[in-house]
Amino acid sequence: MRFIILSILITILTTCAPLPTAEPTPTAALPYRITPDENPHEPKPEDAGWLPSGVTITATGLSERYDFTPPRAMLSLSGYIPSACHELRIKVNPPDGDFRIFIEVYSLIDPTITCEDVFQQFETSLLFGTYSTGRYTVWVNEGLVGDFVTY
Repeated sequence: MRFIILSILITILTTCAPLPTAEPTPTAALPYRITPDENPHEPKPEDAGWLPSGVTITATGLSERYDFTPPRAMLSLSGYIPSACHELRIKVNPPDGDFRIFIEVYSLIDPTITCEDVFQQFETSLLFGTYSTGRYTVWVNEGLVGDFVTY
């Protein structure tokens, strides 16, 4: 008899006890750009009627500039565009969820202008803005250039 009463009492107490729940997993914040990049060759609205063309990139470099607070990364590019009539464009896409920054480097030409195809050398640099905390990889025309860390 005692055994039956004891088992009923244990059953009542355990059924009223709360079940343990799993702790929610913290999710990492998506990366984002805080201040804009300093890009002298960013795409312009008047580029709409121009014809896109390729570029030949001969050298890339990624460095960190500590003369800014907080430190910022700078991308250096050199290469060739098809002619002196082409204009260089550098499109910096916002970082994706994997902290990758994809950069598209290309040239444009006004279709109403005729120009001789003589390669024109270019050297330029792009100063990245400030980004949220994380380690970012930089890709230029689908090729890995390097990475930088923000705090």
